Order: sequence, then structure tokens, then C-alpha cells
Amino acid sequence: MSGPAFLTRLVALTRKETRQMLRDRGNLIVGLLLPVTLILLFGYGISFDVKGGRVAVVLEDSSPTAQDLVAGLRGSRYLAPVRVPSFAEAERMMRAGEADAILRVPIDFSRRLAAGEGRVQLVLNGVDSNTASTIEGYVRGALTLRAQHAADRAGGVAGGGVVIAQRMWFNEAGDSTWFLVPGLIVLVMTLIGAFLTSLLIAREWERGTLESLFVTPVRPLELILAKLAPYLVIGAIDLALCLIAAKWLFEVPMRGSLPIIIGSSLLYLLVSLALGLLISGITRSQFAASQVALLTSFMPAMMLSGFVFDTRNMPIVVRAISQLLPATHFMGLIKTLFMAGDYWPAILRDCAILTLYAVVLIALAHRCARKSLD
Repeated sequence: MSGPAFLTRLVALTRKETRQMLRDRGNLIVGLLLPVTLILLFGYGISFDVKGGRVAVVLEDSSPTAQDLVAGLRGSRYLAPVRVPSFAEAERMMRAGEADAILRVPIDFSRRLAAGEGRVQLVLNGVDSNTASTIEGYVRGALTLRAQHAADRAGGVAGGGVVIAQRMWFNEAGDSTWFLVPGLIVLVMTLIGAFLTSLLIAREWERGTLESLFVTPVRPLELILAKLAPYLVIGAIDLALCLIAAKWLFEVPMRGSLPIIIGSSLLYLLVSLALGLLISGITRSQFAASQVALLTSFMPAMMLSGFVFDTRNMPIVVRAISQLLPATHFMGLIKTLFMAGDYWPAILRDCAILTLYAVVLIALAHRCARKSLD
């Protein structure tokens, strides 16, 4: 295979695929407009934070100390405290869905606090466990901060109580958008790569245009590279949109090196493109290809990669399956690059895994695209 002839055929095929992609308005809409929609939807419409958490406050101790402690709840934009006269009324609100939590300050709170063992009761609505856990953290944080301020004003730790030092690394704002938006890059790269390219060879088989290529000098590798090139460009454009939105629209910190973020993202895009072509070559049907791509790439990338759920909380079998997904390794890598910076052991490990996936998938796609009608 001579070099000039290879390049000539590759350029001609790439031009053909580019013109075909530009004529296919549906793919262009999915490739360019859908990622923008996902960016806005996940950035603005989806959040794991709870704002305006309704807390019914039962203040049985009317001392200034108790009132000052509870006043800390009003300083949190995530909580909406409401004073109620009795625990029975607070319980009624909880049962009616009018309160997410009940904070009860007992009548002997001030006296016990002076003795170094002040306690309050927090009752959470467990219908939504995630919301309950989040509100618990907000209430604990607000009360701890208020107690610390009171101790500082008193010149020490008030009443000999225990002071809890709370600190959060990498996400100081406690904003779920900071880890949703980097994860969105994984979903967009998966969508552009596996889902769109899974239709390419299948469409050629359905239209009968692939057979015409078999009478030409075109080789399988040239066909694979030509089909990857246009969608690699589309993916690069979508990656740029994601990075711009993360930096200037959602103000997500980008502590890692930008070239490494871009390079690792393009590497994962290549893996997704190769997976899509492999699916397309195996199924030979656009409908089947789209369904297989959805079930084997996009849905696992959303549900099993750590984007929504922490993989450490999954059953061991599901966790093992998640480790076989390229998206899982890229998800951990991109979040590390955004939030923690250039941690080279993770960069080298995950990039090596993604490179291995790319080589294997391209080889399998090349085998499926061999010039045979089987």
C-alpha cells in the first residue's frame, strides 16, 4: 500500500463523508444542538442541592442562648425555618408534607449546654433519603457555625461544648454543578461518538452504498478513518462548547492543565467513535444500531460511570461491570482534572486504559468493515 495512494483515497473518502454528514440535517442537529441543550439542562435544571429546605423549629427553651443558636438557620440560603408552637404541630406539618425536617430545642437546652452537654433533636423526613441527608448536613453546618460564632464572642468554647471543625476539599462551595458539568463532558462525548457513529456503516448497508465501495481500491482502514474524521471535528466543537460553558457560564474551577483536559477528552472521544463504528458494523441496521448504542454506551455512561451515583455504593457485581466501561475511567479522570488538578498517577493510568480501549475497538471495527458481503 503506497503512501500517496493511501492519502489520496483517504482524502477523497473524508470529503465524501463530510458532504454526507452536512446533508444529514438530523445528525447535525443531534451533534450540535443537543449538546447545547444538555449543557443548559444539566447546568441549570438539574442540581443535587436542596434550596429552601423547610425546617419546623420547636423552641421549647426561650432563653437567648437557644434563640441565638436557632437564628443560625435563617442565615442559610438552603434552609427555610418556620417557628411552630409545639412538637405536635411540627409532626402534623411533617405528615402533610409541609416540612422536610423538625428541629426541637428541649426546655433544658441552655442549662445542659452550660454543663457541656447541650443537645437538640433533629427529625428528618425520610421519604426522599437524598434530600433528608442533604438537609441534615445543612442544619448541622448552620448550627455548628452559629455555636462557633457564639464561642468566639465569649472568648472561647462556650459552656465547654465540643467544637466540630468542618472542611470540604475540592468543592468548597458545596455546589453540585461543580461535579455535574465535568461529568456532562463524558455524556456529550459518548453521545457524539458511540450514538451518532453507530448509524454510519449501518446506514450504508441499508442504502446499499457500501457494496459500491467494494469494487474500488478503498481499504477498510481508510474507510474507518474517513468515517471518524468528520465526527471527530463535531466532537471537538462540542468539547469546546462544554469547556466554555463550564468556565464562563457555570464558573466551575478548572484546576488541571487545559491541554491535558482537551487531550484526554479527545482520546475518550476516539474510543466512543470506535465503539460506535463497531456497533454499526455488527448490527447493519440503523434501528438496531441506535438501540444497542443506547444500551451499551449512553445509558451505562449516565448510570454506572459515577456521574449520578457513587460506584463505591453499588453491589460488587455492578461495580465490576462499571469498571469495564471506558466512561467510568474517563469520568474519574475528568473530575479529578477539573476539581483536584493534575494528579499524574490518575492521568497516566486512565489515559493508558483509554488508549488500550481505542486500539482494541479500532482493530475490531476494522475487522468488521472488511471488504466482504458475508
